[in-house]
Amino acid sequence: MIDNLLLGFQVALSWETLMFCFAGVSIGMFIGVLPGVGPLAAISMLLPLTYYISPTDALVMLAGIYYGAQYGGSVASILMRLPGTASSAVVCMDGYEMTKNGRAGAALFLSAVASFIGGSIGILLMAGFAPVLAEFALKFGSQEYFLLMALGLVAASTLSEGSAVRGLAMVVLGVLLGIVGLDITSGSMRFVYGQFELMDGVSLVASAMGLFGLGEIITNIGQGNRPAPSGKVTLRSMVPSKQELRDSLPAIWRGSAIGSFFGTLPGTGSTIASFFSYATEKKVARNRDRIGQGIVEGIAGPEAANNSAAQTAFIPTLTLGVPGDAVMALLLGAMIVHGVTPGPQMLAETPEMFWGLVASFWLGNLILLIFNIPMIGLWVSMLRIPYRLLYPAILVLVVIGTYSIRYSIFDIYQLLGFGVLGYVLRLLSFPAAPLVLGLVLGPLMEENFRRSLMLSDGDFSTFVTRPISGVLFGCIVLVFLVQIVPPLLRLMRKTPQNSSKEA
Repeated sequence: MIDNLLLGFQVALSWETLMFCFAGVSIGMFIGVLPGVGPLAAISMLLPLTYYISPTDALVMLAGIYYGAQYGGSVASILMRLPGTASSAVVCMDGYEMTKNGRAGAALFLSAVASFIGGSIGILLMAGFAPVLAEFALKFGSQEYFLLMALGLVAASTLSEGSAVRGLAMVVLGVLLGIVGLDITSGSMRFVYGQFELMDGVSLVASAMGLFGLGEIITNIGQGNRPAPSGKVTLRSMVPSKQELRDSLPAIWRGSAIGSFFGTLPGTGSTIASFFSYATEKKVARNRDRIGQGIVEGIAGPEAANNSAAQTAFIPTLTLGVPGDAVMALLLGAMIVHGVTPGPQMLAETPEMFWGLVASFWLGNLILLIFNIPMIGLWVSMLRIPYRLLYPAILVLVVIGTYSIRYSIFDIYQLLGFGVLGYVLRLLSFPAAPLVLGLVLGPLMEENFRRSLMLSDGDFSTFVTRPISGVLFGCIVLVFLVQIVPPLLRLMRKTPQNSSKEA
């Protein structure tokens, strides 16, 4: 591995590759800050430019845009409760609360550090275990994917503050919205009601922007300006306290492990990884009772998961030729255009490209860390802009970002609808994050469920007879018991007390 990494750094440290790496991560971070635009649109626009440069430099730049956007996406989430990317939506909850408490600089600093550590761990896993992890990912069939999605939906109920029933209700609503559109199996349209724009389903970008961003704007109409940060943002004010650093480190390791696992599975990715990490922190963090009120574990875990998944997502793409999402599919297309065939033979036939790409990931993450920390003061100074100027500008960016995905005015209507829904949910104290996760996981879960039954001729035992699926089914039962047993025990304790009082 050391020899391979030395070969990779020899390629990545050449001035041409380093220049394209810097350009890619800079564009990616800027794209991530802009709400709704996302790396997919940026890579699509820049893909034709890569035809005129070497394949290695092209992949390094496009990959830099992808993981650079993961860094930038958290900036708007933390400062304005406006997720720059779908995977940073969950950071809104604790990040924005820290901003309201005057800790925006510390939140952004911790986000950058957690992103770097998570990304670095993902890179090390990719360098050391890419073939092994790819082989393990191949053991996942449709049964395992279905139960993995089901586990995610059950765990999503823990994203809610207070009652888990409200979280489950939002998950169900998200799943119902997720089945709108074209049925992959039969080809029929479901619940589109004559709106052919819904054939591709409900827009994830419009839903995230509406629920978190537009809902926040509607909520703050007429509330006046928040207290602006006074004075200059110093490095001392940005660094979290010693206790916060101690609390965040376990969350970073947990998030990195979760992100690395989900990144290797095609079809999951950083969005699901960040939500899983947040749900995990709700259960195991030292300050889990205060998650959602502005604590570091709610930022460190999801950010580490987000970026480690962004790195390990390249494992199935490069070693198996199986793209995990639309961005990976674009990168796969870029390789094919340049005459590179991704797959098991890539490590043997083009080792300088594979290991040069791996080495550039770490250099790109280092550039992003160095680039982000000095800019925290600039990002925090955005809070000094009065609401009457800031919110119209945000609204314009949100509308442009949403429209640029499919160039459809119907997506703007979806944005407005989800904005009103987000406002209503906040009034009724229902969480929005489980709804977004249900919208992401619902279609994938349905597809794998139906495929499993088709392969097993309708035999439901296929979900428990396979080793990995059996373990996942056991985890689902365990999560249900953890959710149900403690309230039942509390109810049983109260009942004898009430009986004795009546006697």
